[in-house]
Amino acid sequence: MQTETLKKNERVEEVFNLFIKHIQGFLQEAKLNHEEYTNFVDWADRLGRKGELPLFADVFLETHVLRAMYTDKPGTQPSLLGPYFVENSPKVEAKDGDAYILTQRPDEKGEIMYFKGNVSSTNGKPLANTKVEMWQNDASGKYSSFDSDAPKYNFRGHFFTDNNGDFEVRSIVPLPYSIPTDGPTGEFLDYTEQHPMRPAHLHLMFEAEGHETLITQVFFEGDEWLETDVADGVRLDLMTTLRDENGVKKAELDFVMREEN
Repeated sequence: MQTETLKKNERVEEVFNLFIKHIQGFLQEAKLNHEEYTNFVDWADRLGRKGELPLFADVFLETHVLRAMYTDKPGTQPSLLGPYFVENSPKVEAKDGDAYILTQRPDEKGEIMYFKGNVSSTNGKPLANTKVEMWQNDASGKYSSFDSDAPKYNFRGHFFTDNNGDFEVRSIVPLPYSIPTDGPTGEFLDYTEQHPMRPAHLHLMFEAEGHETLITQVFFEGDEWLETDVADGVRLDLMTTLRDENGVKKAELDFVMREEN
């Protein structure tokens, strides 16, 4: 019987060795005593058992990774994917004039909002037929499929840009909300005296042939939590103005995608 020879993944080994090196350096610098170390391991274990590791990583780690990778690059800055993304959202249709209508219940509460944008490449070319994935919270500040009793794909959907790279979608104004605080992540916030609030935002993901997938968020001027977003996900080029036109809220923002190397 032949024994299968495992092929070493040199990249995994490289990253793991760096991880161990810096963890050891962190422990030496922090000068943890054994009780503190044990408490940390217990907290990390509860973080995993509670299913909050993706939440904690999104809130406290991902934004720093993105800043390091993209701050000096051209194109729209990415922001957090977040823990509330759901795959296989429905394709939505344009039934309200030329605007797509994001999936929602017939009696949905909230202020109606029309959001439009343009998608282009860093070379200035409009990107037609770009897939746009969009999701947000509802008028109670909750996301479907997670902490809401709404249908699975409520306020979720995808659609495509027109020949000029333009799109417009009808939805409602999203609300600021608190990340979960009843588990180890909430304990961490208490230890560091941080609030759990995120400013109101839209989630958007763009996919176009020959370009890097762009995952980002859109924020609104005047939100009280912009400067202290618990996830530090706000970027200046992701800000827009929410205007009132005859009782209907409107906003817009353009997006620039980076070409693949």
